[in-house]
Amino acid sequence: MQVQKKRKPYDDINITPMVDLTFVLLVIFILMTTASIEGIRINLPKASSAQSMAAPTTKAITVDSRGQIYLDTFPVTAQQLEQELRILKAVTPDLPVVIKGDRVSQYGKIMEALDACGRAGITQIGLVSERPRGS
Repeated sequence: MQVQKKRKPYDDINITPMVDLTFVLLVIFILMTTASIEGIRINLPKASSAQSMAAPTTKAITVDSRGQIYLDTFPVTAQQLEQELRILKAVTPDLPVVIKGDRVSQYGKIMEALDACGRAGITQIGLVSERPRGS
């Protein structure tokens, strides 16, 4: 027969759940801060896959369903857009621009925005779309 020894109390703290929670929160914060570019809320068309050009210096050009053009969140005309893009390009020579057009927006207005980018000398242009569901 063996005599059982008195058990010592468990005095170590298990930090594994705290580390797991920290990593989950870190991932959530990273996704939430990098997921959006300032702009006007519009209904985007769907595409199979697209690389994100989101960067801190990325400018967003938005064409809403009424055909109004916005640079970030400020409404502009095509001429004002070109002037602003020239100024921004002078400050940042490799300025990336993303163009977001509402699904029912006028194609001509989106082309005006693309033409303004071309005349301003911007070569890094991305078109924003939503991924289809199920991808």
